[in-house]
This record gives sequence, C-alpha cells and structure tokens, in this order.
Amino acid sequence: MDEAKPQYAATPSPDVEEHMSVSRYISTRISSLVPPMNPAPNPFKALTLLNRTQWLNFTVAFLGWSWDSFDFFTVSLTTSELAETFDKSVTDITWGITLVLMLRSVGAITFGIASDRWGRKWPFIVNQLLFVVLELGAGFCQTYKQFLACRALFGIAMGGLYGNAAATALEDCPPEARGIISGLLQQGYAFGYLLATAFARALVDTTPHGWRPLYWFAACPPVLIIIFRLFLGETETFRRRQEARQEVRGGVAASFMSEGKVALQRHWLILIYLVLLMAGFNFMSHGSQDLYPTMLENQFEFSKNAVTVTQVVANLGALSGGVLCGWASQIFGRRFSIIIISIIGGALLYPYTFVENKNVIAAAYFEQFMVQGAWGVIPIHLMELSPGPIRTFAVGTAYQLGNLVSSASSTIESTIGERFPLPGTREAPHRYEYGKVICIFMGCVFAYVILITIAGPERLGRNFDAEHDADLQEVAAHRGLNTKEDFGDDPEKARTSIVP
Repeated sequence: MDEAKPQYAATPSPDVEEHMSVSRYISTRISSLVPPMNPAPNPFKALTLLNRTQWLNFTVAFLGWSWDSFDFFTVSLTTSELAETFDKSVTDITWGITLVLMLRSVGAITFGIASDRWGRKWPFIVNQLLFVVLELGAGFCQTYKQFLACRALFGIAMGGLYGNAAATALEDCPPEARGIISGLLQQGYAFGYLLATAFARALVDTTPHGWRPLYWFAACPPVLIIIFRLFLGETETFRRRQEARQEVRGGVAASFMSEGKVALQRHWLILIYLVLLMAGFNFMSHGSQDLYPTMLENQFEFSKNAVTVTQVVANLGALSGGVLCGWASQIFGRRFSIIIISIIGGALLYPYTFVENKNVIAAAYFEQFMVQGAWGVIPIHLMELSPGPIRTFAVGTAYQLGNLVSSASSTIESTIGERFPLPGTREAPHRYEYGKVICIFMGCVFAYVILITIAGPERLGRNFDAEHDADLQEVAAHRGLNTKEDFGDDPEKARTSIVP
C-alpha cells in the first residue's frame, strides 16, 4: 500500500504550495487542473484491492454514517405527527432540525479532537451509545421542551461522526481505491435516508403509539454497530502515528498537543478554505433537495405517490453518481472532477425545475447524480487536504461548519419563492413558483463551487503515514526523541522535565 503512490502523477506537497508566493499560487490554479489521467483499475477491480481488515473498517464506518442519516431524518419524516402530539405548529417542530444543525459543530470539534488524540475506536463507540440513549429518550418525550433538549444533544452526537467515519474508512485504503471508497462512504447518507423513508412508512401511525416506534426502532441498530466496532482495532495509520508520538520526548500527550499547535499555525489558511468549500457543497445538496418535494407537490401538483417515486429515483441517482464520480476522480483528479460535474449539474437545472410532468423524474435522477457525484469526491478530498495530526477534527469540523452556514437554504428559497405566486386551486389555494427560485439559487451555488474549487489546492494520492507527516517531524525535531529511561512506566505520560 505504501508503494502505490508513485503510480500517480505528482501533486505538490503541502510544503511546496504553502511556500509559493501569492502570485505564483494564483498563476498555477488553471494549469494545475490538467487531468493527470492516472491509471486506475475498473471500479470492481478497485474494490478487490482492499484487504479483509480494510473492508471491515469501511463497513463499520458506512453503517455508522448511514445510521447518522437515518436518525437525522426521523424528525423530517414525522413533523406532522410530532406537531399534533405536542400541540405545536410544524414550524415549531422544525426547530428540532435546526438545533441539530446548529450543534453539530460542537460535536465535530469535541469528538474530532478525541479521535485524533485517543483513536478512532472509542470515540466512535461513545458516539453510537449516545445515539441509543437519545433516540430512546426522544421516543419517550412527553413535552415539546423535552423533545427539543433531546434533539439538541443529538446534534452534538451526530456532528462527531463524520470525521471519524471518514478516517476509519479511508486512512488505510489503498490509494488506487480511495476514490470509489470515498464515493461509497458518502452515499451512506442517501442510503440512510432511503431506510428512514421505508421504516417510517412501516412504523409511523401503524400502531397505537403513533410516531414513537420509529424512534424506538432507531435506537436498536447502533447496539449492533457498537458490537461490530468492539471487535475491530485502530486503523494501522493511527497506530503508526501513536508509535511515532511515543518516540518524541514528552510522550504521546505532549506530542499531540505540540502537533496540534504546529498544524494550526502552519495550516490555518487551508482550514478556512475547507469550511468555505463545505459551505458551497452543503448549499448544493440542501438547495437542490430540501424544497424540491414541496415544489413537486405545490407547483407541479404531483400526488404524494408521484413525489415519493421522484424522490426515490433521485436518491438512486445520488447513490450511483457518488460512487462513479468518486472513482473517476482517481483518474482525472479531485478538483477537475468536481468542476466538470458542477458544470453538467448547472446545465441540468432547467429540466430539473421547469419540466412540469412526469418526465422530470429523469431530470431528478441525473441532477442528483451530479450533485452527489461531486459529493462523492469530498471525503477523500478533505482527508488529503487536512493536516495529519488533526485530520479527524479538520474533516468533521469543516463539514459541520459548512452545514451550519447552509442550514437556511430551504428558508431562503421558500421566502423568495413566495414572492412569485401562482393561481391557486381547490387542493392548493396558495401556490408559488418555487422552480424558478431553486434554479437561480442553484445556478449561483454551482458557480460558487466551481470558483472555490479552482482557487483551492489538491493533494491527490497523499500519503497518510506518520513518517510522511511534516508537522510530526517538526515536533520531533524540536522536542527531540525519547531515550529508554524517559518513558518511566507509561509512555503516554513520559517525563517532560528533560525537554529543553
């Protein structure tokens, strides 16, 4: 696995790009987009490159990420039932969604630091335990305030999973297979949404307990995921990093603190860039999806069954797009792939939002193929760009801060859409031209994503091992290496009094 890197066209190392002058960096943004045309196995052969341990790591990460999605959509799929139970409006209930989005960043920071310091395994397990407790708690809530409190805490738990899942699935992944595994991992979110839709239909209002069985059921699979994770160890990449930290004077804890400081000092600009990039991507997904069912039903006058079919087909497009475009980025490069996919996605906006008959289902498939196709590149692109010592923290926090920035997408679209009223009908007296607004909004979002991607760096094929980490090397050079007597009885707490 470590020797696979030379197969790829050379990409600038972090040190090279960070020491470029501003004018030199800007002048290389277009030339660096030339596709490297890396040799890559076909998608099926790429999947065979993973060994048993790597497949198990990917599987547990995929399951955790999928159930994160399932838990998020439990509220979206039961807003009317919750409103009736708690005697509140649907708008009041959506505060449960807003609180989740607002507090995800807290979880990303907390669990990200824990995962980078103590490993991927136990923070992941704690995360899943919180899913169990909070889903059960939500299912037994008797008041609106109790429900909001549960969902607020859920935001912290949900926010902590993405970075950990990406690191668990991708750190040890063979370089040739990173693109397709990235796409598969990201589409766990669409898979979780499909599962939530199916189980909501089966469990909501089919018993005397109304919406509660969906939440009780949601607390069960994380128990199995926890058991699965208990049988797996840390990733090989993290173990090597811990071993390298033990060799540094001061031990693991002191080395981690020093690495974090160095990473923030050296890479603060890339961390800001990642947040800006993820804001654009989250606007892309929320802007194209959140208000779309409302547009189909309100403006296009689709039946509920037709809306459901369109949404399922769109999600199938998302699943296939994420996998195939993630794989393609291994050949054409991360940035080039994102830009081309975004251009095609922009070109499909007109049929996606203006075809007012059942033919729009085809447009929905291909539009979400492009939206989630671009997203399929994101997990590995973030991993390759993030500083090694704080990789989980950087990936998770950038993703969740971008999510926070974009959380008002549907509100923006619906507010502007209400300025374009349409003739009412008996079934829908208040109709609005949401399609025009979604089209213009998404056109701006695609343009932003293209520009921010052009402006950014790329680290295709970057080696994640500790011995290739310049930040860790700098800390080791500054602090010096331990001698045997420096460890005492515990390398985690090696004596620091000898540090100059």
